[in-house]
Amino acid sequence: MEQKGRLTLPTDTDMVEETIRLKELLGADALRDCDGTTMPDALLSQDAKKYATYYTTRKDNEWAEANPEEIQQEYLISDRVVARGDTVRIKLMQGFHTEQLKVNTLDDPKRWWEVIDRTTGEVVPPEQWEFDEESGEVEAAAIPYHQYTVSFLAFLIWDPVHMFNFITNDWKDAPHQMTFDVRQPKTQQYVKDKLKKWCEDNPEINVVRFTTFFHQFTLTFDERKREKYVDWFGYSASVSPYILEQFEKWAGYKFRPEYIVDEGYHNSSFRVPSKEFRDYVKFQQIEVSKLAKELVDIVHSYGKEAMMFLGDHWIGTEPFGEYFANIGIDAVVGSVGDGVTLRMISDIKGVKYTEGRLLPYFFPDVFCEGGDPIKEAQENWLKARRAILRSPLDRIGYGGYLKLASEWDGFIDEIHHVVDEFRLIHDNMKGCRAYVAPFKVAVLSCWGALRGWMSNQVHHSIWHREIYSYVGVLECLSGMPFDVEFLTFEDIKQGIPEDVKVIINSGDAGTSFSGDKNWIDEEVVTAIRAFVDQGGGFIGVGEPTAYQFQGRYFQLSDVLGVDREMDFSLSTDKYNELSPEHFILEDITGAVDFGEGKSRIYAQGNNYQILCMDGRYSQLVVNTYGNGHSVYFAGLPYSPQNCRILLRAIYYAAGMEGEMKKFYVTNVDTEAAVFEGNGKIAVINNAREAKETDLYIDGTLYCHLDLEPMEMRWVDYQA
Repeated sequence: MEQKGRLTLPTDTDMVEETIRLKELLGADALRDCDGTTMPDALLSQDAKKYATYYTTRKDNEWAEANPEEIQQEYLISDRVVARGDTVRIKLMQGFHTEQLKVNTLDDPKRWWEVIDRTTGEVVPPEQWEFDEESGEVEAAAIPYHQYTVSFLAFLIWDPVHMFNFITNDWKDAPHQMTFDVRQPKTQQYVKDKLKKWCEDNPEINVVRFTTFFHQFTLTFDERKREKYVDWFGYSASVSPYILEQFEKWAGYKFRPEYIVDEGYHNSSFRVPSKEFRDYVKFQQIEVSKLAKELVDIVHSYGKEAMMFLGDHWIGTEPFGEYFANIGIDAVVGSVGDGVTLRMISDIKGVKYTEGRLLPYFFPDVFCEGGDPIKEAQENWLKARRAILRSPLDRIGYGGYLKLASEWDGFIDEIHHVVDEFRLIHDNMKGCRAYVAPFKVAVLSCWGALRGWMSNQVHHSIWHREIYSYVGVLECLSGMPFDVEFLTFEDIKQGIPEDVKVIINSGDAGTSFSGDKNWIDEEVVTAIRAFVDQGGGFIGVGEPTAYQFQGRYFQLSDVLGVDREMDFSLSTDKYNELSPEHFILEDITGAVDFGEGKSRIYAQGNNYQILCMDGRYSQLVVNTYGNGHSVYFAGLPYSPQNCRILLRAIYYAAGMEGEMKKFYVTNVDTEAAVFEGNGKIAVINNAREAKETDLYIDGTLYCHLDLEPMEMRWVDYQA
């Protein structure tokens, strides 16, 4: 096994000797600095690649203060205020932190702001409102007892990520880093010249790690320095009059703040994206990729590699978008919170290599009294490992303060184990790809491929309680033997790819992930009906195909064999009975976890079978539709058992149950990844307890395995 390589370690000025010791102990071949730290000069001569974190948008307050008009901006929406007379006064910065944000008084408010009557949705004409700069308030003509908001531009006078790190790490004396807009001509030229000088002044640095390029995801704090609004996919902080004027020329229509503010939802990824927002995202992708390429070309001209951090100022790069490859970046690095976020990095095309930062970060919010960084590292690795076996990262690493990790008893030993397993995976794979089923699984949403491996996610494996029931779908898929394709509803209308055998639609009604009004598009519903009728499979989770229309809530209730009671059909009796014997539940012994689930789901039609019920309503239902099959889940949070249930459901929906046992392990806490090209099988125990399992090949018992807690066992295999 490789004893060295594929590992990046963080360092700091007071950790020179310990860094060298751990570099040798763990076989690291790269060293890095990170936010708030500096690469010590004493380490620049080490036999290792040196990564330097490079900020295009901050860490230069002198420039930002000298050019206040080119500080980055964000669209904000004020609190809703009820008028109690024929005028209303709205304080813009109420609820925002004034150390982070400052109202833009330099550009014409009448041109770039909107006052909206939220009771009617109508825009208040500019001549009917005024901005009082001294008080920071807008006064507008109003209708009594209507609600009003102001959508306005504000300067980001404290970089949101620096603010986050400042608060999280309890920094006391560090100056607040201001943020500037690299898209604007004067700052753009300054940043290019500065990058050239930096490359000249740092000949020992091999890899320039851009963090990231130009636009910060939406991260807004309230007056108490708490997170007020955070959306890792958010474009609210990618705006300025300069950018918006360019957009108007490109798009051919006038920009409205509402295209970004979006009724106060800020275009959360759960919102069905409007045409205008899609246009803006596309425009930003084009412009960001062009300018990012110029910076990457500068780095390359000095013989250095350019790496992009998939986080912080990543907005506009969209790594699964059609323009990302144009940047010419050498590598992408990002934080790995679970299997989904790992695939979000490892599946990126158009780069030479990918790298994942495993958790936990070496930050004091984890390495503290009451914290358990070893447990967090183990749980993180269990989820990441199963995805790595399917789509391997090229490298792994860690971030934060190395001192915290080195001083925590037993933590370095845990890292050593993880690094050894990671290298062993690469040694045994030998560049071969793990076996996948002879068909693809498609995930259907409004976003499709643009946001592949991002459905129902927040980031860093963080999830909201309301989507707990959905995050398991992609997490299970991340380590399963399937090629996964992400489709939009427009893709469906253009024709379902021939190699797709199963389509999954998962999410709450009205969201971009379920589909909302797309389900009353006759081209969509007829295409999927025909697909299933002719032998395809359809799996729905939560409120799939949901939109109240023509006497149905689930528009493909005939395909799914279920609908949801919305009170309109209470007078229609329903006679549902449990019948749990089925292929999907054959090796499931415990109760099925549906998470938050969905209430009032009832089976309907003549070809359904209810596998699980909650009282008189259904939770897991299968249905036959022509030559095809469907499966409905009320919810599917991640667990090893739910992975097994979904695995079986996919093969059932595809009508290929026999194919599942081509390579198969019996214990639901175990999984197998088979590398036919080099005669190796990895059997992994995803539990923190010892497990027994039988490995079957082509339906025949191949061997019995007793696995230690979290063990990965490699088995030789000859076809």
